Amino acid sequence: MRLFDLRLIIAFLFGLYGVVLVVIGLGFTTDDDLKKAEGVNINLWAGIAMVALSAVFAAWAMLRPQFADTDKQPVKEL
Repeated sequence: MRLFDLRLIIAFLFGLYGVVLVVIGLGFTTDDDLKKAEGVNINLWAGIAMVALSAVFAAWAMLRPQFADTDKQPVKEL
């Protein structure tokens, strides 16, 4: 039996927030924002990193799934 895997929820949330940051970084970053960050588009780079981390978590969850050990006998109480 496959167990509930928190890694997939983490992957989804990182991916969602990452995509939002990429969209903001590409479409809504002004020159004043870039001046504040010394010319680095922080939203874009943070979004790309979050999407990459999301892919890592999703791959980890798919390649190494967690299963419940249903073959064990229940422990008898005294």
